[in-house]
Amino acid sequence: MDTAFYDLEAKSLQGKPVKMDNYKGKVVLVVNTASKCGLTPQYEGLEKLYTKYKDDGLVVLGFPCNQFGAQEPGGANDIQEFCQVNYGVSFPIMEKIDVNGTNTHPVFKYLKSKLGGFLGSGIKWNFTKFVIDKNGKPVERFSPITKPEAIEPMIKKLLGK
Repeated sequence: MDTAFYDLEAKSLQGKPVKMDNYKGKVVLVVNTASKCGLTPQYEGLEKLYTKYKDDGLVVLGFPCNQFGAQEPGGANDIQEFCQVNYGVSFPIMEKIDVNGTNTHPVFKYLKSKLGGFLGSGIKWNFTKFVIDKNGKPVERFSPITKPEAIEPMIKKLLGK
């Protein structure tokens, strides 16, 4: 049987299991994040999207990753503090994971298999974004340089706004 997004699980930054089926009926934006990246200011845009549309059914899930230029070297407390202090992040941040290689997290394995990238399915850099519709279907993959604001029209459409 084919794995579905809602069959997957991740751990919160605090190490608690989070089932993706908690997000049934919601539009989910999955992003691999980093605190020391040139694209880190995208946290601000992600937070704006989240606060603007969370009551309409948007969830943003940040997955810290240290695979690109070692730009997420800190532990859970460092990541949490950085996100809150610098960008006021209130959306869920998951445990630090790998998005490529033998230890690729199942959420990213699944998303990469459903939505390959321009040059193959591997994640090229921090802040690659995946949009999953209300039925758990991955619908679009956006490059790291795509600003969160550019995704807003798609999110509004998927939310029925």
